[in-house]
Amino acid sequence: MRRKDREVTNQNAIDTIIENCKILRLGFNDNEGVYIVPVCFAHKHENGKRIFFFHSANEGKKVRILQANPVVGFEMDRGFELQTAEKACHHSAGYQSIIGKGIVSKIETFEDKQKALNLIMSSYTGKSDWTFDEKTLNVTCIFKIYVTELTCKENA
Repeated sequence: MRRKDREVTNQNAIDTIIENCKILRLGFNDNEGVYIVPVCFAHKHENGKRIFFFHSANEGKKVRILQANPVVGFEMDRGFELQTAEKACHHSAGYQSIIGKGIVSKIETFEDKQKALNLIMSSYTGKSDWTFDEKTLNVTCIFKIYVTELTCKENA
């Protein structure tokens, strides 16, 4: 990171920024090039590691790419605010952003899928006691991203 003065390293502050972001943008790479997709997500710490969860249909480009290459990049941001100045090149922006990399794995069991979906639903609704029928979960992929790199930056 070039601007170390904007780096956020406090893990509680990073958690708060993540919790206030609404969309996780995933970057994939295949033989056709880079593919970026926004997803709803949740996160937690598991055995000292940061993990993100997201869901998808059982088929499609995202699933095909992940089967071939489970390495992803991700980005999320919040709080964009234009900071104006007299000169055009002195304008800036206030923001908080997170950029990272990780390894994706598919969640297979009904119980683990339910837990992950409840975590995702809780991060958007505040409610974590949803029930999901087996038919729905059979056509839904739930993925975990094991974070391998993460940087957080803010400009107030």
